[in-house]
Amino acid sequence: MIYTENAINILATKTYKGIGRAWITKNLKGNESVDTIVSLLNVNSKEDYPITTEEFEKNKKRLQTTLKKLEGFSDGLVAIGDENFPHFRGKVKNSEQPIFLFYRGDLALLQATNKNIAVIGLLNPDSDTELFEKEVVSELVKNGATIISGLALGCDAIAHRQALISNGKTVAILPSPLNNILPATNKELANEILIKNGLLVTEYYEDANSKMELGGRYQERDRLQALFSDSIILSASYAKNDKGNDSGSRLAMEYALNYSIPRAVIYDQEKNLNNPKYDLSRQLIREQKDITIINRNNYIETVKKIVSNNPLIKSNENIQSNLFDL
Repeated sequence: MIYTENAINILATKTYKGIGRAWITKNLKGNESVDTIVSLLNVNSKEDYPITTEEFEKNKKRLQTTLKKLEGFSDGLVAIGDENFPHFRGKVKNSEQPIFLFYRGDLALLQATNKNIAVIGLLNPDSDTELFEKEVVSELVKNGATIISGLALGCDAIAHRQALISNGKTVAILPSPLNNILPATNKELANEILIKNGLLVTEYYEDANSKMELGGRYQERDRLQALFSDSIILSASYAKNDKGNDSGSRLAMEYALNYSIPRAVIYDQEKNLNNPKYDLSRQLIREQKDITIINRNNYIETVKKIVSNNPLIKSNENIQSNLFDL
């Protein structure tokens, strides 16, 4: 597994109490000396002991020993300050900016010069939803897009598979380390993504210690789906309600809104009006009148517009098409 001295320094810095992404993003640009990092940590960390250069180096060695279990599963680790660390899209606050990533496959697929479109949705789509999502993904690939999703069951897996079938590239963003693909039932899909020159990426090098921690990781995964995409498309999803329904798709769409990443929904008023699996789509349409709506009548033209849009240049502009009152 490849990584720079800078990357292991950033990883080690993150292990100290009170040191999170916001602090690292604010105080480190990458490639600082260990002495500089240690000096800053002694001012700002919550540790109850003085941090020395010797202790920091020992911490790095412990981490390097831990990372050995990723040999054969991860190609490398990159961190802020590394030349190949990918740039995120949109306007992202310090606490939500990625500071390091573990990857396997073609990391260049996350670069800002690559046109990335996220396609996400619920775990149990209807057959009609699946069929049309495949058509949309195929059209996205035809127009040069790389498909981003989260390797989850349902709409995520459909997006990845259709990208591969269409001879396109796809990136799976994981809530787990690369030596423990989640969900396990999609390990074969993950391998196929790699065989066809795609990418697996995660912020984690160890398993979660609890269900609560894993739940938080899924939410962090949802944020990465948004910030590494030029646009995000919702295939279908339940809305949050008092029956306990909620979804990572809702979170990913919220992150995209906060980051000024253009959003779109796949929705047909006549076919989907009373289908609860499109509740989130209806909610988003009500809340954002200029959200892009994709249906069978406009999807070829609309996909072309989505792929040609560049949020790095026009981060607050979304494409308007086929709006109606709900």
